[in-house]
Amino acid sequence: MGLVFGLLWLFNIFLGGIHCQGVYAPPTVRIVHSGHACNIEEEHYTERVYTIREGETLELACLVSGHPRPQIRWTKTAGSASDRFQDSSVFNETLRITRIQRHQGGRYYCKAENGLGSPAIKSIRVDVYYLDDPIVTVHQSIGEAKEQFYYERTVFLRCMANSNPPVRYSWRRGREFLSQGSDKGVEIYEPFFTQLQGETKILKLKNLRPQDYANYSCIASVRNVCGIPDKNVLFRLSNRTASPSIKLLVEDPMVVNPGQTVTMVCVTSGGEPAPTLTWVRNADDLPRNSVLNGGTLTLPAVSMEEAGLYSCVASNNVGNPAKKSTAIVVRGLKKGRFWITPDPYHNDDNIQIGREVKISCQVEATPPEELLFSWLKNGRPLRSSERMVITHTDPDVQPGTTNLDIIDLKFTDFGTYTCVAALRNGGIPEISIDVNISSTTVPPELTVPRGKSPLVVQEGDTVDLQCLVSGKPKPIILWSRADKETPMPDGSLHTESYDGVLRIVNVSREMTGTYRCATSQYNGFNVKPREALVELTVQYPPAVEPLFTEIRQGLGRAFALNCRVLRAHPSKVLKYEWKLGTRLLTMGQLDQRDETDYHVRALNREGYGEYTCEVTNEAGAGTCRFLVTGRAYAPEFYYDTYSALWQNKPSVYGFKLQWTQQNPLSVDRIVAYRLGIRQMGQSRWWEHEIPMEGTIGKGELISHNLTELIKPEAYLVRLTPITRFGEGDSTDRIITYSAPVNPHLREFHCSFEDEAVCMFSQDKTDDFDWTRHSAATRNTKYTPNTGPSIDRAGSKQGFYMYIETSRPRVTGDVARLLTPMFNVSPKSPYGTVTTAASYCFGFYYHMYGKHIGALNVYLRQKGQSGKDSSVWTLVGNQGDRWKLAKVNIHPTSSFQLVLEGVRGLGIEGDIAIDDVTIEEGECKDPPPNNLRSLAPPTLPHIWQFLVTLTLVYLGRQR
Repeated sequence: MGLVFGLLWLFNIFLGGIHCQGVYAPPTVRIVHSGHACNIEEEHYTERVYTIREGETLELACLVSGHPRPQIRWTKTAGSASDRFQDSSVFNETLRITRIQRHQGGRYYCKAENGLGSPAIKSIRVDVYYLDDPIVTVHQSIGEAKEQFYYERTVFLRCMANSNPPVRYSWRRGREFLSQGSDKGVEIYEPFFTQLQGETKILKLKNLRPQDYANYSCIASVRNVCGIPDKNVLFRLSNRTASPSIKLLVEDPMVVNPGQTVTMVCVTSGGEPAPTLTWVRNADDLPRNSVLNGGTLTLPAVSMEEAGLYSCVASNNVGNPAKKSTAIVVRGLKKGRFWITPDPYHNDDNIQIGREVKISCQVEATPPEELLFSWLKNGRPLRSSERMVITHTDPDVQPGTTNLDIIDLKFTDFGTYTCVAALRNGGIPEISIDVNISSTTVPPELTVPRGKSPLVVQEGDTVDLQCLVSGKPKPIILWSRADKETPMPDGSLHTESYDGVLRIVNVSREMTGTYRCATSQYNGFNVKPREALVELTVQYPPAVEPLFTEIRQGLGRAFALNCRVLRAHPSKVLKYEWKLGTRLLTMGQLDQRDETDYHVRALNREGYGEYTCEVTNEAGAGTCRFLVTGRAYAPEFYYDTYSALWQNKPSVYGFKLQWTQQNPLSVDRIVAYRLGIRQMGQSRWWEHEIPMEGTIGKGELISHNLTELIKPEAYLVRLTPITRFGEGDSTDRIITYSAPVNPHLREFHCSFEDEAVCMFSQDKTDDFDWTRHSAATRNTKYTPNTGPSIDRAGSKQGFYMYIETSRPRVTGDVARLLTPMFNVSPKSPYGTVTTAASYCFGFYYHMYGKHIGALNVYLRQKGQSGKDSSVWTLVGNQGDRWKLAKVNIHPTSSFQLVLEGVRGLGIEGDIAIDDVTIEEGECKDPPPNNLRSLAPPTLPHIWQFLVTLTLVYLGRQR
C-alpha cells in the first residue's frame, strides 16, 4: 500500500498543483569549484583544499538549500572578502577572482542565512601556487694564514626563489650536475638560520681551484605542480668576480637655489659582473619629475620639498651592495617673526624711559649657516654699541634669531627698527621685519565683546568666535580648546588669528564647549600671555527613531505607532505632532518622557497612508515616518522542489512553480496571484491570474504548473499577490531548462544542465575527476583545439562532462563517473529475479585530439563488488564531432554504470560525454562500434522499471 500511495503522490506532483505545510527550512550550504583546479584534496573531512596557479581564474560556487531562499555572503579569514576582491562577487552564489594573486590565497567562507536557525557556513582553503625567478648571490671569505702554510679562499653561492609549494634546488657546473659528495671541493648545504621558503641550498666552493671558475646554474623546481615549469639562473664565476664599488661625482652636500636643475652622477669603479645602479631618496620614492639615465639622476627645477638625502646603490649579487649618498640642500628663507621684551629686571610690562628693552627677530633659513642679519633704524644701518647691543646667537632661543638690546632707553631711541635677514651668496630674496618703538607702544589687553559669550547657534550655521585685542603692536591670537587634548574644528591643536576672530563653518554638535583665546609673543610683547574664554553652545534638532518603518495591516485591525527621541539640545519643552498625510491627528509635549505613541483601534481604508510624528525644539524638528499599507508581502519561491521540470512533448517542457507567502496573515486574505512570464531576451509579457480559495497559512506550499515552455529557452517569472487593497510586492525568478531525470518513470535522461548532474557521482578510488563545463566558459589554454566547441545539442552555453588531461595528469590516469544506483524489482513472490532485465544504455561521446586515450563503460551490480563487467570501449581519435553510442545491458540486481576516461600519451586528448540515457528494453538500431552484453535479452514489462525508479525517488525524498 505504501508503494501505491508513493506512486500516486509522484503522479500528483507532475499532474497538478498541491498544498502542503512545513516547507520552511534552515539553510544548508556546500562549496563546489569550477574552472581549472590543479588539485582538490579533502582535509579534516570538512574542508577542501583547492589548489590553483597564480594568474588563473578562481571560481567557487556556493550551492544552498533552505526556504526562504538563503542570502549568501562570501568572507575571508582576515575579515570581509570585499577587502580582497570585487564587491560585486561578495554577495553572489559564485565567487570569481580573475588573475588570482598569491596574497589572495587563504580560507574562503560561504555564509548562507534565511532567518531560520543558525547560518550555514562552509569553507574551502585556496592555495595559490607560484614560482618566481631564482636569484643567485655570491659571498666570499679570505681566511687568515694559519701556521704560515695554510691559506683558504672560500666562495658561497646562495640560490633563492619565492615559491608555493616549497621549492627544490639543484646546482649545475657547466653541464655537470653537482651533488653532495660528488666533488671534494664542493659542499651543498642548507643554512641553519634562514627565513627563506623551501630548501634554500648554498653551494660552497672550498679553497677555490682553477676548475671552480665556471658557469653555475641554479635550477628551482616545484616538481611541475600546477604545470609550473622549472626556472633557472646562470652565474659566471671567474677570477675577476668581485663585489661592486662606486664613485659619486658630486659634492656633499649640494647646496642649490630653488628652480635650479640638479644633476648627480654615479659611476661604477669596480665589480664583476657589471653592477646595476639605482637611486633612492631617504626611505621614499624619487620625486615624480626626476629623470634617471643609467647612473645619472637629474632633478629639473628643484624645490625645497625635494631636498633630502639621495643615495646611489650598486648591486651585482656579489657581496653586499655598494651605497654612497649626498645631501641636497635647497636654499631658502621663510617665516619671519618678531617680539618685544620689556626690561627683564623689573616687573613691568611697559616700555619706560631709562629702562632696557629687547627686540628679537627670528627666521627659518636653509642652510642655517648662511644666514646673515642686519639692523636698520629709520632706514639707516645700525651698528652694535654700548647702548645698542646686537647679538646674532642667543643660547636661550632657537637658532635663526637675532637680538637688539637697547640699554637705558632714551626719547631719541624711539623710531622704526628693521631686521633684515639674507643668505650669504645671494640668490634668495631678503626678509625684512619692521618694529616700531614709541611712547604709544603698549602691552596687549584681551577681552571678549559683550554678548559674544556664551554663544548659542544652530547646528549647520556659521559662527564667529571673537576676542578683542588692544596694544601696539597688536599680537597674533592663538585659539585652542579649554580642554587642551581636544582638537580644534580643523583638527589642529592651535589656530592662529590676526584679527582675533575664529570662524567655524557648518558648526556641528561635537563643537560645543569652551574655547580659549590667548595672546602670542609673536608680533607683539614677550610678556605673560593674556587669556579669555568663549562658551559655544550648539543646538540641534531631536534625533528620533525610527526614521522610516513600513507597517502592513489588514482592514479592521488595531495597531500602535511609536516615535522615540534619542537625543536633542535643548532637551526640554519638546513638542510633537502626529499627522496622516497633511491631516493633524494629535499634538502635545514631551515633559518627562522620551517617546510618544499613536494608536489606531480599527484600520479603515482612509487610514492607509504615511503617518508622521514630528518632534521639535528650538533648533528644528526630527521626524518619524510610518508607511501603513495593505500591500501583501512578496511571495517566496521554493527552490528545493525535486524534479520541478518535466517534458511530455519533444519541443516543449513544463515546470512546477512552487512558493510560500511571506507573512500571509499580516494583511487581508490573498484572493489571487498575478503570474507574469516572458522569454529571456524578449520584452513581451504574458500574464494571467491564479485564484486562491480560502486563507493561506504561514509556511503553506502553493504550486502551479507552467506548461508549453519552449526547449531549451529560459523564462523570467514574476509573481504578485493580490488582496482587496490591490497588488502587493512582486518576486522574480528565472526558469532554466535542463533535461530532467526520469520525467515519466519510463526512462532516465541526463544532459548535465543542472549542477546536481542528475545524481551522478565521482568514484573515490580513481586518479582524478570528471568536470562539468560548457564550451562558452571552458578555458582552452591548456589543451587548444581539443574538447567540444559546443554541447551535444549544438549550444555553446550547454553543459557536458569531460576529463581534463593537462598537467598534473600522466599517461594512464583514470577518471570514473558513476550513474545513480537503479533497482531491479523481483518478479517472483520469493524475491528472486528469474530472468535478466534488459535496458538500453546510450550516450554521446566526443573524442578528439592526437593523444586520445580510452573511454570505457562498465556495469556494476550490487553484491558483485570488484566484478565490474565491461560493456563498451573505444580508443583513439574519433574526430571533432559528437557521436552516439548505445549498448544493451542485462543486470540481475541493483545496478549502476561506470564511465571511465583514461588519459592518453599527451595533453591533447580531452574526452567528453553528454545526453546519457537509460531506456527500458533492447536498443533500437544501435550504431556500430558497440560491444554488446552476452546475457540473453528479455522484454520485461515497463512497470518493473517504473516501480524501480519510483522507489529511488521516494528514497531520495526521505
